[in-house]
Amino acid sequence: MDVDVFTRKMALGFSNANKNKIAVQEEAGRAWTYEELNRISNSYANKLTELGVEKGDRVGLLLYNCLEYFGLYFAIGKIGAIAVRLNFRLTSSELEYALNDSQSKIVCFHSKLVDQLEPIYHNTPVNHYLCLADENETIPNWSKSFSILRSGSEIKEDQNHIKLTDPVMLMYTSGTTGRPKGAIWTHNTTFWFSTIQAIKWKFTENDVAMTTGPLYHVGAMEDIALPVMMMGGTVIITKSQGFDIKRVLSVIEGRNVSVCFLFPFMIYEMLNLTDIDSYELQSLRTIYTGGDPLMPWAIEKLKRKFPNIGVVQVYGLTEGQPIAAALDPDDAFEKGHTVGKPLPLTEIKIVDDNLIPVPIGEVGEILIKSPAVSEGYWRKPEETMRTFVNGWCKTGDLGKFDEDGYLTIAGRKKDMIRSGGENIYSAEIEDVLYRHKAVKEVAIIGIPDPKFIEAVCAVIVKKAGASLSENEVIEYCKEHLASYKKPKKVIFVDNIPRTPSGKVQKFILRKQYSHIS
Repeated sequence: MDVDVFTRKMALGFSNANKNKIAVQEEAGRAWTYEELNRISNSYANKLTELGVEKGDRVGLLLYNCLEYFGLYFAIGKIGAIAVRLNFRLTSSELEYALNDSQSKIVCFHSKLVDQLEPIYHNTPVNHYLCLADENETIPNWSKSFSILRSGSEIKEDQNHIKLTDPVMLMYTSGTTGRPKGAIWTHNTTFWFSTIQAIKWKFTENDVAMTTGPLYHVGAMEDIALPVMMMGGTVIITKSQGFDIKRVLSVIEGRNVSVCFLFPFMIYEMLNLTDIDSYELQSLRTIYTGGDPLMPWAIEKLKRKFPNIGVVQVYGLTEGQPIAAALDPDDAFEKGHTVGKPLPLTEIKIVDDNLIPVPIGEVGEILIKSPAVSEGYWRKPEETMRTFVNGWCKTGDLGKFDEDGYLTIAGRKKDMIRSGGENIYSAEIEDVLYRHKAVKEVAIIGIPDPKFIEAVCAVIVKKAGASLSENEVIEYCKEHLASYKKPKKVIFVDNIPRTPSGKVQKFILRKQYSHIS
């Protein structure tokens, strides 16, 4: 398949008959048809080329959810460049690392994110910063206006030099060694992941999908949204900040949303509304959810209140296929403790430390293989070799299969905390706190959280004679890390339990502080 044909058809909804149909729409009402999306992405693509972007060059996207995000993403794909989808919650130093690691040539950013770029813009290889400004927002003097992208030609020539195996996106994931890694997605990865979902859930041009997460995350674009667009349906984009479940439910009602992705804490907020019975959600066919198991009471209450809505619980990871397994709605009660079965064209196996498959019912590491598994990590060959072995992605998660072929997650081999839909790696926070002059030892663990499932807890041994408060630790982390990574709780101790070889025994700390929330 010619990849430019694929990217163009994606923007057109795979049918010229859909050209006047809405492709993407913001919750407030601004919308582009498939024809407009195609023309605008062509304009962006041609202007990016004029600005010096060539095949293989990286273009950073530091934007809130908006129509322009989709236009840029298709434009970058059309010229064979690589989109670097940046988390707008990152600090200046974290952004500086990502831009230098990716060697991004251009960065498109939202005007409200100037403060994160201002301190570091001159320390990166970026040639042009393009600012998408809100009304009355000032564009900094070191940037150009995003509006120049609309001055490109709206006609796009075929790019036959682009191959399906060429990278189209880098998604930076938190690293166990304290530094994020850029997971590489090719055109092939994106095409197959969309295809796998379309096969599994039979999306059609009549579907209206709603994103509730940030578009820098696969859970908002690659999950559900792109496969629905692939079939010619419509995608509704919710705004990035100020999540409000009542507003989200109003969007579902007003836009006749048929499928959406809600994290478990969002579902809990929805079901705890005192006026939940007042919402008319007849259009909503399926809620997809993942990151953490959905509590049985929530499944029962949803079934009772909204029998027309099915809940699909999913499991996956950015580099190992974002949705690799799913639990169908009909299995929610009997198999609700599992994440279901592998998706079409997806293989999952459970292995021991020697990569030998373990018997059914035994716990081992989860490995995933499919045409939608990442190609590896950007410029990190050793990390790539450790994670991707003979076409299989080593997830670092522990699990087991039952006799019926359902996968249960048994824990995390990687030292990771899952909070509010975000992956938080302990090593990254520990690396920051060890730089504090008052910290002698630190161990980061996850503690139960009633809303976000898990929260970050810092267990700290202070240096002799040092003074340090919980608030000082939290503020220090906020200076050096994205806010969602900061500890919710800080505990000061005289010593941290270790094995004879010196390894921190975090399971003791988790048990000791499991009552804290």
